[in-house]
Amino acid sequence: MEESNEFLENESELHEHYSFTVEKGQQLLRIDKYLMNFVENATRNKIQAAAKQGSILVNDIAVKSNYKVKPLDKIRVLFEHPPHENLLVPENLPIDIVYEDEDLLVVNKAPGMVVHPGHGNYSGTLINALMFHFDNLPNNSSNRPGLVHRIDKDTSGLLVVAKTETAMAHLSAQFKAKTSEREYVALVWGNVELDEGTIEGNIGRHPKNRLQNTVYFGDEAAKGKPAVTHYKVLQRLGYVTLLSCQLETGRTHQIRVHMKHIGHTLFNDERYGGDRILKGTTFTKYKQFVDNCFKTLPRQALHAKTLGFVHPTTAKKMSFTSNIPEDMQNCVEKWQTYSNYISENKDT
Repeated sequence: MEESNEFLENESELHEHYSFTVEKGQQLLRIDKYLMNFVENATRNKIQAAAKQGSILVNDIAVKSNYKVKPLDKIRVLFEHPPHENLLVPENLPIDIVYEDEDLLVVNKAPGMVVHPGHGNYSGTLINALMFHFDNLPNNSSNRPGLVHRIDKDTSGLLVVAKTETAMAHLSAQFKAKTSEREYVALVWGNVELDEGTIEGNIGRHPKNRLQNTVYFGDEAAKGKPAVTHYKVLQRLGYVTLLSCQLETGRTHQIRVHMKHIGHTLFNDERYGGDRILKGTTFTKYKQFVDNCFKTLPRQALHAKTLGFVHPTTAKKMSFTSNIPEDMQNCVEKWQTYSNYISENKDT
């Protein structure tokens, strides 16, 4: 008993960095290999070093790196220092503010900027910039100042930031109630069959790769959370299609996961396999053309174009639109030129 109490006293001085519950269907696998799939930027050496320090706990008992995880194991990774994302430092970084008043601001996020600090991205984030430019931003439910919602690092576009507790509560409730308006523009692989459609499928963590999400349905639906994406074809460009996507829910990677699910992975979406030629010809010239497109747009082809909500104080409906950024626009124009060329030279 004394050992147990001493352990709990020591643990109270430690900070939890990661926490996972192993899926029911997980086969026996060494914990160092398991964690490499679930922790971004982790290496086997780092994981083994953490295990040596006694920082990796399974069901509240420290384990070695050769421990084999079993279904429903509860894994926690603890360190003496707090997670870097808890150490928020103001940084003088430029922010593209589209609109601002006493209650909120709307930001047009550049591609490549991380919204909030996390593993491997501890500075240069939108939150670091917001903390420099604004005092006393309210925390959201995850203790992240000002953030009502987020968009992925390599997605560009519009975000609303709350400046007061009242605005945070009001805007968060709108996102939860699905009354906010969010339209994205996406370039996807393949010729999307229908001119418009709706994708419904519960989204949850991928069982084998925690850095990805996937769609669960049927008997496994409970492993994910309900997600609904509406899409319309804007332009068919041969081997790719330009889409407008309306979000009814806001799950992590929702458009990226739903589009992959229906066989139309986002163009150059590395995490979901869109950074390979998924449609087209085997000609060398075509490969060179696509490689050029990848270089022009070195990220997934996704832009948060429109954002609408009811103002928390005035109760007026507000809507904002941002132009597709240059890298994505240039990529789309390359495909337009290619598509026109193919149409004019169908025999080639």
